[in-house]
Amino acid sequence: MIVGGVISGSFIPSVDKGIQSRMTEGVIAGCRVVDVIVELYDGKEHPVDSKDIAFQIAGRMAFSEAIKKADPILLEPIMNVSIACPQEFMGDINGNINSKRGQIMGMDVDGNLQVIKAQVPQAEMFRFCSELRSITGGAGSYSMEFSHYSEVPPNIAQQIKAAYEATKKNVEE
Repeated sequence: MIVGGVISGSFIPSVDKGIQSRMTEGVIAGCRVVDVIVELYDGKEHPVDSKDIAFQIAGRMAFSEAIKKADPILLEPIMNVSIACPQEFMGDINGNINSKRGQIMGMDVDGNLQVIKAQVPQAEMFRFCSELRSITGGAGSYSMEFSHYSEVPPNIAQQIKAAYEATKKNVEE
């Protein structure tokens, strides 16, 4: 924490504002940064040139540099998925879930339907409704709800970062 008044108290909220904005924008892949603690230890101000925006920029730049050195990871939402379908489609649906990096957690019976319980990354579920309809001929249904966040596998994280950098580069040109 700042001691001895090297930065006046009026500029400390400016540094925080810069850090908070950078956390929202993200440093890698444009993803919001979570679960960090930031402490301001030192700084310098000039009686004439010190302005609010300068301290915001300093906070943003320092935060970006620190995050890059911290070797951050990307997290993705994992969904609890419950799929109800006739018995004859179980194999195809299990294969579909496995192809989506999903993990089958269990199976139940509900009347004449089989119910598959699985955890699947949300990013893999965007086309699932039409896939399920195609596999079951409209006889299947599903529901999903958020379960937790999990680390994105390194190969997929690299693809996400590369896509973000390409997008960023196109915007700058």
